[in-house]
Amino acid sequence: MRRVLVTGAASGIGAACARALAAPGVRLMLHTRRNAEKLQAVAAELRARGAEVHTHLCDLAAPEAPGALVAAAAGALGGLDVLVSNAGFADRTPVAELADEGFARSLDAILWAFLRLARAARPHLLAGEAPRLIAISSFVAHLFRHDAATFPATAAAKAGVEALVRALAIEWAPDVTVNAIAPGYTQKDPGAHAAMTPAQWEATIARIPLRRLGTPSDVAQAVAWLASPGAAYVTGQVIHVNGGIA
Repeated sequence: MRRVLVTGAASGIGAACARALAAPGVRLMLHTRRNAEKLQAVAAELRARGAEVHTHLCDLAAPEAPGALVAAAAGALGGLDVLVSNAGFADRTPVAELADEGFARSLDAILWAFLRLARAARPHLLAGEAPRLIAISSFVAHLFRHDAATFPATAAAKAGVEALVRALAIEWAPDVTVNAIAPGYTQKDPGAHAAMTPAQWEATIARIPLRRLGTPSDVAQAVAWLASPGAAYVTGQVIHVNGGIA
């Protein structure tokens, strides 16, 4: 039995991670900020597969929310073995136009949320079975080119997450493995907000060696592997699932 918390699980990569980890006997807590309808649809799908599924809504940018979410998950699931920290958003605002409040919003929702989730989850993971902490980072923390879109606030927040992953991997060894996945350009759910125009997407795909966008499932399969017994000797890593773009 695995007890799993996935944040940002109502759509996209988070929902795909939940699907990849769900199985009969698995207990899941799925989180989203406010999209209760989509979250319940994902939960119903996974219950039909035999998983036990609970849901929780909160804004992880609020200082008290990550701890409350972890407590709710550990209580509902009877403990915690895997935490997938996925919730976040992309902000393309150029630095010259980026207000303090906008920058702080990215840090609160991505970097601070991850730190607070990790601190709250530590005692539960230490008591868990083959415990894993997995963060979803992003290619935007690594790709800086004049012919590619940049996401300054998001990049700074995700780079901070990756630094914390490496630090936590040392601090929590040998008890808990801590890793990150850095997706490349990834397809959105139908109807979801896209940060680029169709023409920009076409130009982007032309630069990807595998000549396609990633899918949420591509990312989720890497997450599922990190959560598995096969990844027991992997920690402190940032694994790029990006089609070879550089």
